[in-house]
Amino acid sequence: MTDVSHNNPERLSRLKELFGTEVELVSEDGTAEFFRIKAEFKLGGVQYVALQSEAMRAEDEVELFRINLDSDEPHLETIEDDEEWESVSEAYDDLLFDGEERP
Repeated sequence: MTDVSHNNPERLSRLKELFGTEVELVSEDGTAEFFRIKAEFKLGGVQYVALQSEAMRAEDEVELFRINLDSDEPHLETIEDDEEWESVSEAYDDLLFDGEERP
């Protein structure tokens, strides 16, 4: 589990600088799908990204990933831990509402 104590997320733009506003992800079965980069941020020293496909946009949903920068090119990792996912989800909401009261 990655420690992501709930502090204020710091906005980032590394993936957008490298790839533009969209990235193509390939699933394990080889299916490719484009996702829009909704937000990149650092929380507790770890970098995350919120991505949204066209299908997800209709439901106003996003997929959250951890960004692994251990190699030359960033890799996205699924967030397996429920507590980490919850902290990252709350941080993403904080970015959206930028300190305003959430509905």
